[in-house]
Amino acid sequence: MDISKYATLVFDCDGVVLDSNKVKTTAFYNAALPYGVAAAEALVEYHTKRGGISRYTKFEDFLEEIVGTKAEQKRLDKLLNDFAHEVKKGLLVCQISSGLKKLRQNTHSNWLLVSGGDQNELRDIFMQRNLVEDFDGGIFGSPDTKDTILAREIANGNIKLPALFIGDSKYDYQAATTANIDFVFAHDWTEVSNWREYCDENKLDFIDNISQLHNDATVVF
Repeated sequence: MDISKYATLVFDCDGVVLDSNKVKTTAFYNAALPYGVAAAEALVEYHTKRGGISRYTKFEDFLEEIVGTKAEQKRLDKLLNDFAHEVKKGLLVCQISSGLKKLRQNTHSNWLLVSGGDQNELRDIFMQRNLVEDFDGGIFGSPDTKDTILAREIANGNIKLPALFIGDSKYDYQAATTANIDFVFAHDWTEVSNWREYCDENKLDFIDNISQLHNDATVVF
């Protein structure tokens, strides 16, 4: 796979650009802990099986499906605020993919970040970590879904084809497929335990991490 042919590169954030999957998993657990250990563990299991989906959806489902109560705004706000407070601290210090800057220097494609994370939070974090300028096509996140973002940015011409989505979750692949853009699975930081089986079943290209994308502009297998 020669990435030089792509006019646009679309990156997921957690587990691809930042080593932040564990940060968010821990934050989900701690935010849900007031509802009990069993509920918190159930949310973690739910979260890891649905990587890439927004926190808004996950906490609504947590209250309604796991706790068995209405997703009242006051309860949601408390969960979201507790989660955001812990996540922001983690995102400011977690590892940035070592190959990111070199890849940016070696490519002339348009770059977008499309994440399940909160959009305002992401833009603030990326500004503080001097990453905003790398994503010249924009930084996008929830409450819009990845499907919504990809469809909108293709329609308005910001995502120019051919495009490649670099992700680490099943939802990333599904979103890329729906948008009719190519996909490669980055597995070093993924929380998909059966990622290799999943890639084989779906005939997906995969890489360890972003650093493998800048070697002669070729994905290494």
